[in-house]
Order: sequence, then structure tokens, then C-alpha cells
Amino acid sequence: MKVRHNDYGVLSPPPIGAWTPELSVTVVIPAYDCQDELDRTLATLATQTYPAHLLDVVVVDDGSSPPLRTEGARTRVVRVAEGWGRGNARNTGALAATGQVIHWLDADMFLAPEHIEAHMRWHHLIDHAVVIGDIVFGDDFASASAQPYTAKMLEETRRLKDAGRTAYLLHTGATTSVSARLLADAGGVNPSLNMAEDTELGYRLAQAGAVFIPDGEARSLHVGESTVMRRQQDVHRHNWSFLGDHIPDLRWLRSHPRRQWLVPYVRVVVEAGGYEQTRATVDSALAGSVPDVAVTLVGPWSLLTDERRSSLDDPYLDLRLLHNLYEHEPRVGFAASPPESVAPTPHLVTVPRGWVLGADSVARLVAHEEGLVSVALGEEADGVVAARMERTSAFSRARRIGGDLDTLVDEMFGSTWVAGADYGMTTAEEAEPLAGDPAKWRALATRRKDEIKALEAEVAKLRRQAAAPAEPPEPRRGGLATFLRRVI
Repeated sequence: MKVRHNDYGVLSPPPIGAWTPELSVTVVIPAYDCQDELDRTLATLATQTYPAHLLDVVVVDDGSSPPLRTEGARTRVVRVAEGWGRGNARNTGALAATGQVIHWLDADMFLAPEHIEAHMRWHHLIDHAVVIGDIVFGDDFASASAQPYTAKMLEETRRLKDAGRTAYLLHTGATTSVSARLLADAGGVNPSLNMAEDTELGYRLAQAGAVFIPDGEARSLHVGESTVMRRQQDVHRHNWSFLGDHIPDLRWLRSHPRRQWLVPYVRVVVEAGGYEQTRATVDSALAGSVPDVAVTLVGPWSLLTDERRSSLDDPYLDLRLLHNLYEHEPRVGFAASPPESVAPTPHLVTVPRGWVLGADSVARLVAHEEGLVSVALGEEADGVVAARMERTSAFSRARRIGGDLDTLVDEMFGSTWVAGADYGMTTAEEAEPLAGDPAKWRALATRRKDEIKALEAEVAKLRRQAAAPAEPPEPRRGGLATFLRRVI
């Protein structure tokens, strides 16, 4: 089933109790020194309507003293062997899980009897669903309330149907579920993160092609307020110190104009060839207004051996010169073939060597909402020369469905063609020399963006004027009308 963007409304889950489940699910509960709370949570799991033979529970004891204990044939405790923290515990539980679906659950939750069943019906429809349970906070269901941020986002996005690329922001470890395969494809849980590991995982699941589905029938109660509700500013201060490295979509966390980050915002791929032409393309990508760009140079790098050779008559001279030039540039990497996916980097831009990007070419390409932007650069004997901007999440989902990727991306996320000249792209021969200071390019890009905004505002104003009902014209000043006003 093809879901456009995050509009899961095309899916029709069966009513609770009116279908036959087939998939197995492992509930993973990270826990630490909370035996009483855990006992209550496990008691609600024992009353679930989902078939017992398809449901098992893994409690991950994150170093409790005394150790946590459980009862039941399909419930077991796995003790963390090394390290500590929520990310490490979740990762330990995921590795121990045997179900086709993994259901994350906090240790202080009360679940409605149909909770697991409500989650699982979506996983029977598509294998890339990430289901988010409905959580209220308080002492009981009658008096509890939803987290304000969650309620606001659900209301403003038709319960995430209109959330697009931001849907992952509601992914929480308190009660979400994901197929084991999708989790593995996204890279699993990051064991190094002690907080916000669920948000970071949600981002990577999005890059792997996930559809995020909040289910109002998957009801649950979190006992008391969440940590975010009690200490929001402290939580943000802590998490924002590292989330900028892991989630490049959070642009406001990357305000520094020259810093480098763990995950690039854009990966530019260039096929290595002639030294001067390839260098012009790579240098233009590194000098643009988007600072967190990384470049992959594709070529037969294994041919560059250390055997004695003529330095000036080396048959692989241009290839060697390119390797020399960028060997110690941390933003440039070398690969034998183009990457199939650049996840978790959200954008892949492929540029033919010899074509130079303008100061804001990359920024304008990735600003498109479509999953694919093809850039017409020129014509050669064998066809059109083109660059491409591929949105990682769009192509990941297309691969999960299978078929012609460009066609699938167009159906689910849209695609468009643009002219390279309109985006500041030109040949290396025609391009102006790069300025020595990248800040000059960024200033130029900022001015152009301001000009574009001003033009867009003027167009919007003209459209409003054209749509407004015509007013009767005022009398002309001067002539008979003016004469009559003067003498009457």
C-alpha cells in the first residue's frame, strides 16, 4: 500500500476484535529500581486482547538492586551486561526480542486491554508503520490529560496526516511499536544516548521510510507527569546539546555558520574524472550557503597503489591528484560506487563533474517538498545532462515497496524538473572563480533569499488584489467634478 507523505488515511485497519492476528510481538520494557510500578504494568499486559501465543515480554533490568523479577511463561528479565541508560537498555531489549514487531513500553504504564491489538492491526497492513499509542498522564484515566505539545501537534496536523517530514517528533518510547526489520534497517537503537533516544530513533526511522500512525484506540495511562512536563527547560537544555549532531533537520540547533556536525544535512555525490573539472564541482559544493554539506567522490580508488611510478606520467594522475587534494578534507569521502542510500542524511544531491553549484543552489534544491528534483543542465549526444536531489526518506520508502524508484517517489512524494540556470548552476568554464571567503557566498545567498521573499510577498499582494471585489472608482480630480465641489 502506497502512503503519500504521512497521510495514512488510505489505510483501513480492522475494528478491534474483528480480525485474525498473525504477527508476533515482543514488548520491551526498560526498567530500573521500580518493582512495584513494573508489577502493575505487567498486570495490564496479562489482560491484553491480543493472542497470548503471539505476545511475549522482555523486561530489561538496567542494574536494579535488588534485581527485578517477573512471573509468567512468556515474560523474562534480561539484565544489562555492560553500560547503563535508556538507549543502552532499549538496545539490549531489542537484541533479545524474538517478535516480528517490537513494542516499546515504559515501566510505569497502565494499558487498556485492547492496547496491543490496536497497535498490531496497522503492522498487518504495511511493514513500515511506526504506531504511537495514545497516552494520558495522571493518577487514573478519568482525571488524566494529554501532554500539551502532543495534543497541539495532533490537532494541527489531522493526527499527523499532514505532518509530512516532522511526524517523527511525536515518536516516544513510552508506547510505540515498529517492525523488527524496519528497526534493523534504521540502525537500531543508539545505545550511547541516555535521553531523547526515542526522538533520535524516530528521525532515523523516518529516513528509513516509516509512516507514523497515532492510534487513539491504543489507550494508555502514564502514572504521574512525564519528566518533560515537570522539567521542560532542563530537559531541553540537556537534549539540545547533542540532538543537533544527530538530527540535521533541526536547523535551529545548527545556527553556527562554520561548525561541522556528526550527520550532514546534504550528501553531494560527484563522479571523479578530470582533475580541474571535478575539483570545480566539489569546491562549489563545499563553498555554498549550506555549511553542513559532505561530498562523496566516486572513483576506482583501489587503483592508486604505492608502487614506484612516474609522478608526472602516472596513468591515473588525475585520480591521484584528486585524492591528494581532498585526502585531509574531513567533509570529503571516497567511494568505489555511488551510495544506494545516504541515511541518516536527509538529502542526496548528485552533480555531474564539470558543473558548478551556485552559492545557494543546494539550499534551494533541498527546500523543495517533492521527493525528487531533477535539474536539467544541458544536452549531450546521449541525452539530457542532469543533476538530482533525492529525499532520503522518500527513496527509502520506495525501496521497501519495490519497483521503479522514481515512479514510486513521484506517486508518494511528488517530483519535478527545474532548469539548472534558474538555480545558479553553470559549467566550470563559465563559472566565476570562487571567492576566498565562504562567508561572502553565504552573504550573497542571504541577499538572494531576501529578494525572493520580497518578490513572493509582492506576488501574494497582487493575487489578493486581483481576488478582491472591484470598488467603484473615485471621481476624477480636476475637470467638472472638481469644479462642482468648489462651487456647491
